[in-house]
Amino acid sequence: MNGNPEGPFPQAGNQRLILPAPVATNGTASADVESSLFAQLKPGTVFMMGDNPVLPRMPRRPRLLDFFKCRITDVTYRHLLTSAKRAMEAGQDEKIVLACLLHDISNGCLIRTDHGYWGAQLIAPYVDEEIAWAVQNHQALRYFADESVGYQYPESYVRFFGANYTPPDYIREAAERAKRHRWYMSARLVTLYDIYFLDTSETLEPGIFEDIIGRHFREPKEGLGFDGSNVAHMWRTAIWPNNAL
Repeated sequence: MNGNPEGPFPQAGNQRLILPAPVATNGTASADVESSLFAQLKPGTVFMMGDNPVLPRMPRRPRLLDFFKCRITDVTYRHLLTSAKRAMEAGQDEKIVLACLLHDISNGCLIRTDHGYWGAQLIAPYVDEEIAWAVQNHQALRYFADESVGYQYPESYVRFFGANYTPPDYIREAAERAKRHRWYMSARLVTLYDIYFLDTSETLEPGIFEDIIGRHFREPKEGLGFDGSNVAHMWRTAIWPNNAL
């Protein structure tokens, strides 16, 4: 059975506890929540598995835009749509537009740390290699200016990380490798349209990119997460982010 079953939500009649992923709690005040949650388990109180009624239910065979509509967080949703729209309006190649649409997909529905790498891995089986490469390498290039295209270190990063932040060596090394690569400009263009603190007055619909997605994103007939690919588990994690296991 693909996707989410129809009918009642799973574990009906039980109180369902969410056991958060360690990557979300380590280093925070909630780092020790695991022990307290285990102590609450008893007949009728269980760890959540399957659909969370707080989240929109995904279709049985999810497609890319279903994740935009049902799982990607609001700030990232607006950021991705605006970045892609600006690239499209600037007349960029459709592959660049799609890379802009997907460059922060991991931030929006999976994991933030090394989001370029996670995002590239998530989409790699379904897009041209150049698109996945651009998504991965925009992460490192974001920290380094390129006057040839008018790209400056983002003011948003000063606000996010502080004026004296210096990226780690692996980011610097990745950026240097990317600058020597034949697809450098593809990743660089993603950074050019990667703009935060957007005007929230404009309402964008992901459907405006449906044709581009149709031409450049290979949707599996079984649905994302259920096609047996080596990244299917990542899409399922976005579908069921609160599963205990």
